[in-house]
Amino acid sequence: MTNLKKVGLTALAGSLVAVSAHAGSLSVSGGAEISYTGVEHNGTGASGSTFNNNGNRFGVEKFISVNGSGELDNGHTVSIYHGGPYGGFSSSTLTYNMGDMGTLSYQNSTGDLGIGKIDDLMPTAYEEPWDGIDFVQGSGSGVSGKVDSGQTGFNYSNSFGMANVNIGYAPKTTNDFRGDDGGVSGYHGSSNTLAQANPSSTSIAISADVADGLMVFGGIGNKGRDSATEEFEDDHSTFGLKYTMGGITAGYQHSEIDDGAAGSTTADTETDAFGVAFAINENLTISYGYQETEVATGNTDQEITGYAIGYSAGGMSIKAQHNEGEDAVTVGSTSVEMERTEILVGFAF
Repeated sequence: MTNLKKVGLTALAGSLVAVSAHAGSLSVSGGAEISYTGVEHNGTGASGSTFNNNGNRFGVEKFISVNGSGELDNGHTVSIYHGGPYGGFSSSTLTYNMGDMGTLSYQNSTGDLGIGKIDDLMPTAYEEPWDGIDFVQGSGSGVSGKVDSGQTGFNYSNSFGMANVNIGYAPKTTNDFRGDDGGVSGYHGSSNTLAQANPSSTSIAISADVADGLMVFGGIGNKGRDSATEEFEDDHSTFGLKYTMGGITAGYQHSEIDDGAAGSTTADTETDAFGVAFAINENLTISYGYQETEVATGNTDQEITGYAIGYSAGGMSIKAQHNEGEDAVTVGSTSVEMERTEILVGFAF
């Protein structure tokens, strides 16, 4: 994005370490998106309402972000990101770059930690094939293996030869308190009553460019969950590869989640995803993706396909996708089927 404004900073995050900071910089950027979304669904949502194009199909989203950075006397750098939808800054990241010793960041709802960095690396011209395919309202349908999406926690990254490593840790928090406002950890807002806790999660992801155009990757992790009677962990794993030759990029990824509840295998999932993208030129890309998920040892098959196109011209982008999904879980005697089409025009400043 093109910076709207840059101003000098005499000190940035100098209190974080026992050294002073040199003059840094601060930049502000933003953008706006106009979209059209059409949905067809033969089932009903959690509240019993149908999905078929309820409400306004057109939408507008505005967002803004602030990025600052500064260099310390020891050569390390500190940077901060704060942003989100216009009028509601909900995401932030504080990063400490230690050079050859790696990078440590603390993230608040800004993205992925650890294995989440490689949760879905299939090439696409826009969004993933599963984007917006929600077989049961509120359930979502992403590639398994995503342990730490959007959580508050720490991520350490470093490179060792050809390998890039990310280690993520999300500490135990309460359902409605993430500790991002400096309040008393473990307490429910202003009521001072203890809230139900969300167990912590840990994961590691490794990716490597092993040959010209060929990247391989894999990761493992666990994510805690609470039930009415126990606290347990689900095991996540994923691996895959991606190859680029000329303007064509193709990839494959396999992911699994093992249900950690005592004696339970009903929520175990295995997902296979494929994707191919073709860059017609530096501005125009088209892609195709396919994903199949088996739940509970093959009792449920979910199949999703997606087609996408993306065009960019400076600060403007035009993107479109059409995703289709089918779930063998029946609603009455009918399998759940869904189609979603989205067209978006975006402007970055």
